[in-house]
Amino acid sequence: MKQVLIAGISGAIGHALATKLLQSDAELSIVGLCRDPSTVSLSGEQAGRVSLISWDAADSDSAKAVGERLAALLPVASGLDMVIYAAGILHGPGMTPEKRLEDLDAQAFAHAFAVNATGFAMLVQAISPWLRHRRFKRILAVSARVGSITDNGFGGWYAYRSSKAALNMLVRNLSIELPRKYRPVACVAVHPGTTLSPLSKPFTRSLAQLQVHSPEETAGNILRLAEGLHEDDNGTFLGWDGSVIPW
Repeated sequence: MKQVLIAGISGAIGHALATKLLQSDAELSIVGLCRDPSTVSLSGEQAGRVSLISWDAADSDSAKAVGERLAALLPVASGLDMVIYAAGILHGPGMTPEKRLEDLDAQAFAHAFAVNATGFAMLVQAISPWLRHRRFKRILAVSARVGSITDNGFGGWYAYRSSKAALNMLVRNLSIELPRKYRPVACVAVHPGTTLSPLSKPFTRSLAQLQVHSPEETAGNILRLAEGLHEDDNGTFLGWDGSVIPW
């Protein structure tokens, strides 16, 4: 892997992924996407191997702009070896995980779907020319176990659960189409495990009952999983430990 794109590089997991990748291979370079590139802090040597592009998953026109910027940074013929979609939202201003039917809000639903699902599909569409090369390509969408329809035994978190389930369906759809055009490829959904981050911070009390990883541990787990992917893994929903999660 020499050319990697990370969507959501300013987030806890995205930043940790970038750091570990840069440490693991001195020849590797990264294209990092986030809303505000000025918030991304990397060491001098690492920063020189990262190209940052402003991108907003919730903006339907943002992915097209990424494609235009990427064309100026990286020749299509060079290609991308790995794409990691690490953007996601669970809560924010005017948006909290719902516990009851009465808590549902249409705007919160729309925003969750835009960031957690639609943004992924539009980004893959925009960067698809960089997938034409004949090297093995890895596309990982950071999903969540709570997006599993089969595994849902508690309910609640309507917008987050359903938007992650939509992300999983997008992965499954892409896993059928991409090999027709861009083989060899593995497009997978990945549950990163519970990770200490701004996304999980409001739920500290609940986290005491779970296995919780630091962003660095989560990044290491995801990259080990990515390194072990084969074409046969295309279209699967995997846990950070390599286990298969039911859709």
